[in-house]
Amino acid sequence: MAPPTVLVQVLFCALLWGAAFPLIKLAYTSWEHVSLTLCLFFAGVRFTISGAGILAICKRPWQRIARANRKLLLGLTLAQTCIQYLFFYLGMSLSSGVLGALLVSFGSFCWILLAPLFLKTPTATARDWIAIALGALGVTLAVYAPGAGSGQVLLGGLCFLLASLSGVLGLIMMKPLSQTIDAKTATGASLLFGGLILLLLGLPAAATFQRSLSIELVIVTIALAAISAIAFTIWNRLAHTYPVTLLAGYRFLIPLSGTLQASLFIKGETPGVGLILGGSLIIAAVYIASRPKESDHSAE
Repeated sequence: MAPPTVLVQVLFCALLWGAAFPLIKLAYTSWEHVSLTLCLFFAGVRFTISGAGILAICKRPWQRIARANRKLLLGLTLAQTCIQYLFFYLGMSLSSGVLGALLVSFGSFCWILLAPLFLKTPTATARDWIAIALGALGVTLAVYAPGAGSGQVLLGGLCFLLASLSGVLGLIMMKPLSQTIDAKTATGASLLFGGLILLLLGLPAAATFQRSLSIELVIVTIALAAISAIAFTIWNRLAHTYPVTLLAGYRFLIPLSGTLQASLFIKGETPGVGLILGGSLIIAAVYIASRPKESDHSAE
């Protein structure tokens, strides 16, 4: 079994990522009109600061980046930062933080299906397929009756699902990439380069973002940058140190933390019956699918 410190670190990551949902919604209240370019520029500012902060505390980061597998590092940058957060921020602008917090757990089911193809992990078991079926039912219920403040549920939900898929692809790339570069430097590089790409994509909204700047928005942006830097550094280091299948055993904590914090702190969002029932099924499904198997213990 993994040491207790692993659970503590994963729980800490879950709390940090959960806090991002109400913080992003708080930032959106600073703008009269939430456009895609404005979301991308805001995300770019967040991740550029985050990545630069991580690289600033790394030893000889640029030398390590130069020696890394550049194709995998580019893939990590695009999957874990650019594409994942393009869809995530768009989803947050279209729908509720509570729905987003639940649907990020879709990544666990993507992992069950994709990891055997790319990392040669054990294929899905009967228990895994039961969990996937429960998760699919949960997503259907959550989207069908999400509750007040949910916005454009179908389009927002699709964005959250695509963001989760992209995040899993990034985690898959992290495993072979970690053979050529340490996890902290890789994380900093992917956040910095991904942030710069998002800044370029959102450049038409730069003036609007600048006009909306306030002390509150600056504090929220810095807090989100710190969340990314700390949580991704810890998570990617754990993925480098332990079998990812073992870490999956604690993934249910992430949607649970996100859902609770979004429900408590996002004004105007009230979970409906479908979201409560569906969310319970989703979290139960993630827990079932991620329980350690004998093959996980043998991999340690």
